[in-house]
Amino acid sequence: MRRTSFSDMSCSIARCLEQVGDGWTLLIVREAFFGTRRFGEFQSHLGIAPNVLTARLQGLVQDGILQAMAESENGRVLGYRLTDKGRDLFPIVIALMQWGDRHAPAPEGPPVQVVDRQEGRPIATLQVQAADGRVLQARDVQVRPS
Repeated sequence: MRRTSFSDMSCSIARCLEQVGDGWTLLIVREAFFGTRRFGEFQSHLGIAPNVLTARLQGLVQDGILQAMAESENGRVLGYRLTDKGRDLFPIVIALMQWGDRHAPAPEGPPVQVVDRQEGRPIATLQVQAADGRVLQARDVQVRPS
């Protein structure tokens, strides 16, 4: 029997996957970080079927990750913007990009480079750090019930 929902699990990762675990969903969020706002732009950048895009956008709005906003006076043209909750996905999107560039690279190399807007230099690789700034590996942490 296949699980269709992770929402009843007492696991932060499972509950997160309930909202952003679909591949199209994270790609839509990525596009929103890159400045994509309108349905047609998402569709052309991703090559996604309109019905799939509609469902994913509706889910992201329902989950409070995107906000739909009228972008014309008659309200017929909608734009989508990341909410605070959506912007909190930024380190996750960057971590997935960096992991993909390292472990699932495109033959021609990374398709984009994320740079610090102020300095124009590539951002550092994300790392897990202790409260005192030490870099931690998986072997350096333990999981405890809270």
